[in-house]
Formats: sequence, structure tokens, C-alpha cells
Amino acid sequence: MKGLVLAGGLGTRLRPLTSITNKHLLPVYDAPMIYYPLRSLVEAGIEDIMIVCGGNHAGEFLRLLGNGAEFGLKHLNYTYQQDEGGIAEALGLCEHFVDGEKAVVFLGDNIVESSIAEAVRDFEKQDGGARILLKEVEDPRDYGVVKFDDEGNIAKIIEKPVDPPSNFAVVGIYMYSPDVFDIVKRLEPSQRGELEITDVNNAYLERGELRFSKLDGWWADAGASIDAYYETVKVVGESIRRRK
Repeated sequence: MKGLVLAGGLGTRLRPLTSITNKHLLPVYDAPMIYYPLRSLVEAGIEDIMIVCGGNHAGEFLRLLGNGAEFGLKHLNYTYQQDEGGIAEALGLCEHFVDGEKAVVFLGDNIVESSIAEAVRDFEKQDGGARILLKEVEDPRDYGVVKFDDEGNIAKIIEKPVDPPSNFAVVGIYMYSPDVFDIVKRLEPSQRGELEITDVNNAYLERGELRFSKLDGWWADAGASIDAYYETVKVVGESIRRRK
């Protein structure tokens, strides 16, 4: 199982903080933002990891993380996303690294309280396809939202709906079989000019190959806005202090 941390982009929603650095290198309480997804992957037993970086500060990832010794890793892999082509484009850059294995994709600005190990184990047992993580939130209108059918299965994923069909948002952690790269190659850019990860998930849904796990504990999307970043620092800090 390979791990992919997507940490490209310009972080425009967090300017001026990101005028001098990548958003994934900003501090979240006592650690850089990117430490949290790396820790989650390693804790789930995934040690073969690639980081997709981009923008004008890509070299800072190597200076900060090196070969990942702080996380108990022997090696870290890096690749560069040259354009602002979206999450699915960043995923597509990892095909050679994944090399026919399953992969867990973790957005570099997403932080979760609970372990993802059980979901990873469930995905390992799947005969291909994909698995996404869902989290119940108070206001899902800013996320991809799941509509369930009468049997509790996913019927549809709707991006930023005005009238959400449920309170379950899609977390920025995705698990894919190696055929995901065939799907990415067939995608058309959205109105934003990007290759959308929701289109990837809906492709698996149409094939009847999309499964889900529900996430326990809190989930933070630290890069969504300045307010979201501030709230993430607050929540993470409170969580760390409770454990001391």
C-alpha cells in the first residue's frame, strides 16, 4: 500500500500567510501542517510515501522533512506539480510511484483526530475499487456531500450543494486501486479548469465500486480559509493539551 500526500497549490485562500511559504508548511499548534497527514499514514502502517509539492517553495519540503527519519521512515519520495490543475491532476503525477499497488491519498491540509488504520485495513480487503471517508458536519454546504439511498449506500456525491441531501461530507482522504490512473486520464477539466477528485469518486460510484467508512473524532480542513485555519490550530491545541 502506497501513501500519497498532496501538498501543491498556491494557498491563495490563506494569503498573506502563504505569500512567503507553502500553506502545508504553516504551523498548526506545535508542528507544521504537513506533519499531521504523514503521522496518520505512518500510524496506519503505510511507510512508502510520496509528497506532491508545488509552487515557489517546493524545496522547503525537502529541507524540513528530509527522508522522513522523524516519522520513522527510511525514505520519502517527492514529485512536483507544475500547474494549478487540481487534486486529480496531482494524483496523476504519482502513477509511476504507485506502480500497480493500492494507494491512500491524503490532502496535506486535512487533519483528523482518529486513526485511519481500520479504514485502510478494510480497503486492503476490497477487490479493487475505491473507499472514501465520511464525516458528519454541522454545515456541509462547503464540501462534497453524500446522498444515501434507502439501503444506506452512496447514491450520489454532490459538490457544495445549496440544499445538502445529508450532513455527511467527504473527507480529504481517498483510497484507490491502481486503475484510478486510467480514470484520471479520461477526466475533462471542470469549469474551474481543474481535474476534480469528485469526478474520480463518482466514476467509481457509477461502476458500483465505491465503498465508505465513517470517521470518528474531529476532522479539520485547515486550508479552507483563514477562519478554518485558526479554528484548526485551536482544536488541535486543545486535543494535544487534553492528552498531556
